[in-house]
Amino acid sequence: MTTPIDPPPQQPVPNQPGAGPLDQPAGHEYRRPITDPVPGPNVSETNLAQTGTPTSTPPPGLDERGRVRSGRVSAAWVGSIGTAIFLILLIIFIAQNSRKVTLHFFGWAGQFSLALTILLSAVIGVLLVAIPGSLRILQLRRALRKNAPNQA
Repeated sequence: MTTPIDPPPQQPVPNQPGAGPLDQPAGHEYRRPITDPVPGPNVSETNLAQTGTPTSTPPPGLDERGRVRSGRVSAAWVGSIGTAIFLILLIIFIAQNSRKVTLHFFGWAGQFSLALTILLSAVIGVLLVAIPGSLRILQLRRALRKNAPNQA
């Protein structure tokens, strides 16, 4: 008596669409098909089809790497968020340092809030650094204009 022979099970072809890691033969690494990271037509393929030569012009609003360009509005938004965080920290600093201290300066004496005293000292320090720095920048610009070749 003969028994029917079952045909061997078919193995899926590796790297075919729809063939997942469980469908692959043992020892084979599953690789996902490479797809375009941004949905829609590939810019270089579109330009190649239209003009016959490849170009690297990104679509409007994107830079060469495919990221959204930053502009003045986004910079202002980030700046306003940074300013808001700084003001919150400043309010916390003032609230925690509200006691009065006595200041003596060249024979003059007065009572001020500790927070106001520290902030005023910081502002005066910034000005003492900014004024000579600005003068040096102006000096370097003047020297550059003087020594640079004349441009038409």
